[in-house]
Amino acid sequence: MTRKTETPKRIPNLLVILGATASGKTRLGVQLAQRLEGEIISADSRQVYCGMDIGTGKDLHEYQGIPYHLIDVAPAGHEFNLFQFQRLFLAAFTDICSRGAFPVLVGGSGMYLDCVLRGYRLTEVPQDPALREELAPLSMDELASRLTRSNPRLHNSTDLTERARLVRAIEIAEYRGGAGDDWPELAPLIIGIRWERAQLRERITKRLKERMEQGMVEEVERLHAMGTSWEQLEFYGLEYRYLARHLKGELSRNDMFQKLNSAIHDFAKKQENWFRKMQSNGIAINWVEGAGDPLAEALQLLGMQGENLSHAKTPRRKER
Repeated sequence: MTRKTETPKRIPNLLVILGATASGKTRLGVQLAQRLEGEIISADSRQVYCGMDIGTGKDLHEYQGIPYHLIDVAPAGHEFNLFQFQRLFLAAFTDICSRGAFPVLVGGSGMYLDCVLRGYRLTEVPQDPALREELAPLSMDELASRLTRSNPRLHNSTDLTERARLVRAIEIAEYRGGAGDDWPELAPLIIGIRWERAQLRERITKRLKERMEQGMVEEVERLHAMGTSWEQLEFYGLEYRYLARHLKGELSRNDMFQKLNSAIHDFAKKQENWFRKMQSNGIAINWVEGAGDPLAEALQLLGMQGENLSHAKTPRRKER
């Protein structure tokens, strides 16, 4: 009888912690990084901006000395994009591994996570003034139709709801440039935190109240006073969009809170849809229960890898 041989498991060289907003990703990522002598790479599309701290939920106090990357790497008002994120991820990943530490990617921005895990081949797309002039008179519906024709496999529906993003998406979809840089061979172990919908909604509302008390309105006032326009704040979405409308007098504080709270709940649903789509594309996510003991479950998953994840201890380095 022929003996069945098992395909050897790849040794993980990247730990990924993902989940919807308010799911406890940062806390779990820090706890695991402490045990792995790891360093955290943020996969959050807005924590890259300096000065946007409360609204993006940086919660830097949770890091407890764990080095982190891709936080505060761009000025507020700057249009940070997926290409820049991918290049900075690659630099951070290479740097961390070269020093014998373990990279821990933590975040909930679906496209940022997907571009790493599936190795999107991206090129830097410059602005095209002639194309923008051509698109200027088109309606939102006409722009949306053009984008879907240019990119039938559109994977970011927010591009269809905001004019600036829509124009930029068309610019990228119609760009004819060279191929992206080579991508490293990744062997990720991916852990997702999940909650029952009602529990997650409670956590979102509680956290929003806490951030309002911490001075989120004042943060947006300060950003605007320092030169970030209302239009740019709209571009950053969610907290910044509704707080900007409140500060312009378009929404009362109570209406702003209610609308923002509802928008964050909707955003969490979109994140969960993203993760399901990632799974349908072949990305294996190991789910742990947020309401249980996610650390114990995660350690059990890591234990399945045995000594493959063991590291010689490295000295703690300065946060970056």
